[in-house]
Amino acid sequence: MANCSSKEVDVYTPTPVALKIPELFQQKLITPVIPTNNPLTIEGIALGKKLFFDPILSKNNTQSCASCHDPKKAFTDSTQFSDGVDGKFGTRNSMPLFNLAWNFDDKFTWDGKEIGLENQALEPVRNPIEMHSEWTNVAQKIKNHAEYPTLFKQAFQTSKIDSTLITKALAQFERTLISGNSKFDQFLLAKTQLTLEEQNGFDVFMDETRGDCFHCHGSNNNPLWTDNKFHNNGLDTFFTDLGLGNVTGDPNDNGKFKSPSLRNLKFTAPYMHDGRFATLEAVINHYSTGLKNSPTIDPLMKKVNSGGVQLSEKDKADLKTFLLSLSDNEFVNNTQFQE
Repeated sequence: MANCSSKEVDVYTPTPVALKIPELFQQKLITPVIPTNNPLTIEGIALGKKLFFDPILSKNNTQSCASCHDPKKAFTDSTQFSDGVDGKFGTRNSMPLFNLAWNFDDKFTWDGKEIGLENQALEPVRNPIEMHSEWTNVAQKIKNHAEYPTLFKQAFQTSKIDSTLITKALAQFERTLISGNSKFDQFLLAKTQLTLEEQNGFDVFMDETRGDCFHCHGSNNNPLWTDNKFHNNGLDTFFTDLGLGNVTGDPNDNGKFKSPSLRNLKFTAPYMHDGRFATLEAVINHYSTGLKNSPTIDPLMKKVNSGGVQLSEKDKADLKTFLLSLSDNEFVNNTQFQE
């Protein structure tokens, strides 16, 4: 453990800690990305967790990060759009938070606007339809707090408190949010068996003549269950939200959004960047018969001219059963991730 003098905590040395990497991730040789300027420590993670659940980050001390990223819902929100401290609503569904240390392109949010997990945490605090605060005000409140100054000294060996260190602590905690123990993980580790329905659902997922889902969302060889890339998946013919195109300014990127992980779908409804689908059945029906063409439609949406992949009712039901086998009950019930 770290040591501190009897008089001051200024000489406190943070304790390095390694992520607990799931067995399957280790087998697939998937290495997490940890910035060299923000190594994980016991003290930094604990500070980040405290900040994540503390409404002190918001303008009127009523909302925390967890208000829109509920641990019981795999760190997302059950509503289509989350409301901010002023009662205003956004236009995108809150993204779930897990396995963020394996986001290899380091682009975060639905449109990839934020580069790096530390930078991602800057926006919600100052966004007028979210926490609607100012970072200088937040830092001052934390400096005046009874506990935080000591916790920051322990985590970062400095009496300075600013947005950079606050977001570094938040990012440390968020990188520990690892989900890797679903039924399908256990199946791949030869510790359980799939039902016939789950096996057929997986076959549908992998079959290019049926579901054809694996190109964007990974496979048994990719435990992240996402390619972490941006796609136009045929939601709209005309775009009210340009997605990646609004970030890059390239019209070829219009309507493209980040592929979310398919883990924990049991907990993360509603679905899509704008939460338009309330159920998994609606999502599957979209890919089966609801695809819409547009100039930037992803080439992987091969059946767009037919409206979709035209799954049978049985294949749709079995695909849903397989997708639910990717849900990790241990993750959403892990008390280390709860307030």
